[in-house]
Amino acid sequence: MAARARRLVPRPSWAVYAAVFVVLGGILFVQAYASGAFIPDYRSETTSGSGQDDVPEEIRKGGPIVNTTAERPQSYSLPARTVVLTFDDGPDPIWTPAVLEVLEKHQVPGTFFVLGSQVVRYPDLVRELDAKGHELGVHTFTHPYLAELPGWQRRMEYTQTQLVIAGATGSRTNLVRFPYSSRADAFLDQDWPLLQQAGELGYLTVVNDLDSRDWERQGADGMVERSIPAGYAGAITLWHDSGGDRSQTIEALDRYIPLMKERGYTFTTVSGGLNRALAEAGVTGATAGPTEATASERWRGQMLIMAVRAADGTFIVFGALFVVVGVLTIGRTVLMFVLALRHARKRRRPDFAWGPPVTEPVSVIVPAYNEKEGIAAAVRSLAAGDHPGGIEVVVVDDGSTDGTADIAAGLGLPNVRVVRKPNGGKPSALNTGVALARHDLIVMVDGDTIFEPDAVRRLVQPFGDPRVGAVAGNVKVGNRRSMIAKWQHIEYVIGFNLDRRLYETLRCMPTIPGAIGAFRRKALEYAGGMTDDTLAEDTDVTMALGRAGWKVVYEDSARAWTEAPSSIGQLWKQRYRWSYGTMQAMWKHRRGVLDKGASGRFSRRCLAFLTLFGVLLPLAAPVIDLLAVFGLIFLDRTATVVAWAAMLGLQFLTAIVAFRLDKEKLGVLWVLPLQQFVYRQLMYLVLLQSVVTALTGGRLGWQKLKRTGLEPAGTAGAPRPLPLPAEAASPRQVRF
Repeated sequence: MAARARRLVPRPSWAVYAAVFVVLGGILFVQAYASGAFIPDYRSETTSGSGQDDVPEEIRKGGPIVNTTAERPQSYSLPARTVVLTFDDGPDPIWTPAVLEVLEKHQVPGTFFVLGSQVVRYPDLVRELDAKGHELGVHTFTHPYLAELPGWQRRMEYTQTQLVIAGATGSRTNLVRFPYSSRADAFLDQDWPLLQQAGELGYLTVVNDLDSRDWERQGADGMVERSIPAGYAGAITLWHDSGGDRSQTIEALDRYIPLMKERGYTFTTVSGGLNRALAEAGVTGATAGPTEATASERWRGQMLIMAVRAADGTFIVFGALFVVVGVLTIGRTVLMFVLALRHARKRRRPDFAWGPPVTEPVSVIVPAYNEKEGIAAAVRSLAAGDHPGGIEVVVVDDGSTDGTADIAAGLGLPNVRVVRKPNGGKPSALNTGVALARHDLIVMVDGDTIFEPDAVRRLVQPFGDPRVGAVAGNVKVGNRRSMIAKWQHIEYVIGFNLDRRLYETLRCMPTIPGAIGAFRRKALEYAGGMTDDTLAEDTDVTMALGRAGWKVVYEDSARAWTEAPSSIGQLWKQRYRWSYGTMQAMWKHRRGVLDKGASGRFSRRCLAFLTLFGVLLPLAAPVIDLLAVFGLIFLDRTATVVAWAAMLGLQFLTAIVAFRLDKEKLGVLWVLPLQQFVYRQLMYLVLLQSVVTALTGGRLGWQKLKRTGLEPAGTAGAPRPLPLPAEAASPRQVRF
């Protein structure tokens, strides 16, 4: 049977990622607009000192209904003993139904000047208002102070509100009320262009005769008193069904309506009152009221409703994720502080010892594929180690085409063997090295890594405890000159080494690093050796050891220096392989959570931590950045900066603790704030593509990185390998 083809994953498309962020940005933009983030705040001083010279006298001294649709502006008052109840700022899910209940109780209609931003969130309420015979009017979309907006934006405020009314009810209205307006005699010169534009758009502008001032919440008695017309004059009265606690409004309406009925008043809508006024004036053929919306208006309105509701829903999800990310981040930080510090204190006790000193000989396996830049320095540093039992170095050249094996063989080191084999991948090279190794303590090293002279000796000391099956060493970034390398240096110290202290304490170490790790031979054999089931063979075998009941520990004093990727592309390849390989290992060992005994305990802890802090937290973490940008643009900037600074301060505190524990200089931490704007976003994208690859079943190939080689002395503080005897004999070479 032919082997099943493996589908390769396409290269990351920056256009796709950009499109995702544009969509998310658009959603947040819609939410910000619907929440009124773009509108100027109303300030009473903006109306002071404005005259009324431009406002025609017939408007200033006229009624509350203003018609500027014709060449000559007109205004209308209600007939005697006629009252219109108008309600602003709704609909509201609590108070609009309460107002409706009072109106139905007394069998009177009302006119509701609605906000488009509320209509899109509660279209059912608007539909109910229309179905029960109440009238709707436009009160703009976001409740801005219109005099400070340009004409195009005012038009948009009216049009969008009209559209969502059409989308919710299938009808359109020709009534508009400006936010912050009052009576006709209060129109100022700056209001006249608004009135003219409203007329050009076909709207009648509605103000009020009497204002209940229910927004002051000074008691129902005052509201009723302020809403009673002098004599038997007709009146448009102003109330609110949104904007806060309206319980006093409900109480006042329940008393006001019966009182006015006792005085002989009838209640109608704005259009009903206008039609009566026109009839009394002998104007025939002119009627006011709602009209049927076109199919296009209904469809566009429904789309706008869905868009804003989707944006609101997304923002709610983002808010929940923000809380989750915050809780997980703080919880993880506290846990690291407590357990990592406990780990460090325990190791520094004078009486601490793993057991008897380990002096057994050690075999070091170096899998190498096209490592000509760094193989010489790496092999020299290993061969010169000061372990008293002796060190055997086995370099397994995995089909290199750049002369790696020749370079290693040409060093002439007596304790080095060079093995040549056809290319089969890193797990195959490691298994070959283990099979050829003469000793039971096995150290595995990447071909670009330089060991400190005492690293091997320190690395194997934990094997003094017979329960220890593997040991993770302390990986250091050797090339720290570039900004990218500095960021990785910080990540290694904080994200890797500090985490390993935590994992050891909890007995759930997920990974022995390929750069410096040690194993007992029998532990490796029990785990089945290195496999190519995943792209993270180090994580795979470490999980297998943990499930088998072996202790996996971290020895921070065993240090090795590695060359970190120096470009964004190389870093992407490395982290993509790491993340995807880790997910493969998690999936491979997923059934361990159902096991009993040591396997179950390890699996539940390890997979829970990796899932929460290795996958879910990084996937959700971009919400912090998105909401930070959103807050800087649309919310309280001070509060946003304080919140972001608090998160950065927490990271600084974590970094300081980690650097102190690792005895690193703190000077490099000046790049930590910059890391938040580039490096962290790159890691988000890497993890995102890894998740997509895993979900779609793609197969990621081996990602070989370009190396330049560490300097002989080790860039940025890496140690110089010890000199070797000049008379060293040629190493033994084996071919497969």
